[in-house]
Amino acid sequence: MKIESVDVEILRVPVTDGYVAAGHTVDANWHVLARLRTDEGVDGVGYIVQPRGEMMRTIAAAATELAEHMVGRNVLDAEAVWSDLARRADWIGPGGLLHWALTPLDIALWDAMGKSLGQPIHKLLGGYSDSIAAYASDRMWYSRSLDELGEAVAGYAADGYPGVKLRLSHTAPAAEQAERVRTACAAGGDGVAVMVDATEGWQFSQAMEIGRALEAAGASWLEDPLGHEDLVGLAKLCDAFDMPVTGGEHYYTLAQFRDCFEARALDVVILDLARVGGITPWRKIAGMAEAYGIPVCGHVVPEVHVHLLAATPIGHMVEFMPRSDEILTNMPTPKEGVLAPAAGPGHGLVLNEKAVAEFQAG
Repeated sequence: MKIESVDVEILRVPVTDGYVAAGHTVDANWHVLARLRTDEGVDGVGYIVQPRGEMMRTIAAAATELAEHMVGRNVLDAEAVWSDLARRADWIGPGGLLHWALTPLDIALWDAMGKSLGQPIHKLLGGYSDSIAAYASDRMWYSRSLDELGEAVAGYAADGYPGVKLRLSHTAPAAEQAERVRTACAAGGDGVAVMVDATEGWQFSQAMEIGRALEAAGASWLEDPLGHEDLVGLAKLCDAFDMPVTGGEHYYTLAQFRDCFEARALDVVILDLARVGGITPWRKIAGMAEAYGIPVCGHVVPEVHVHLLAATPIGHMVEFMPRSDEILTNMPTPKEGVLAPAAGPGHGLVLNEKAVAEFQAG
């Protein structure tokens, strides 16, 4: 089960229905894709995805350099391989570019491990469950009109999603933002939680004012109301609202998560697979969260996160915003608001090779 080769590619996958997010227009999803092969002919695939192209070639170059040191290693030694690669490039870490470059390699390693052992990743990680609740998180940007927002939410409700997540403005007044929540609540009807994401765009006084208006309008989740480093402010918001204050997708290291948990700065933590550095560290952070009694969610990449969240008793919900379905033949989709992993060992995902060839970015 020795690694024989690792190749890294860059893909630019056009978005047919572009949108504006965080101040920039999204017209493509960029991927850094790693392919691993063992001496027994087992293939492993891993990737990261970003709706921006900046630095993706740099990340791919770093992953290519790191991959050279994986050759000859056993695919069962995920912890040893991750630690060795991280030490080799610790002068550009911890976190940051290093973790983004490590992640596609680490996912490919776990995929190959699962295939070598004939087991899906969620079973390798403990097998707590075979599925996880999913909430919808696409087509509800602040740039959409109220009519467009209501139409999107109604569609998700009809598909059985238990929750939907809206992005909010950094500058709009509280009344305007509350109206979007009321529109979503009316469109979703009973049983559909309306979650909101401020994308770290507010100051503390804004968060208090707008948060109260959102909660009164029916919001049941407040994500990233402040910058992730403001642990004191986040903890005060947790005490102030009945709805959970959530976040965490901008943290990279175990130490950052530890400090957040000790400060009781979040009610629900959201892990970003690329920022934490892949599956190997993700499972450690989830274990730490369990010790503090904090539920865990995943930030995008639902096709991989479903394995990780299903493997832990504190797995809460998976964010269903697929950004890679064009390069896969079998993107899993929720059924009545529940997502199960793709069938098969490893992560079970199968590349659409024709699409991968078409979207090469070089």
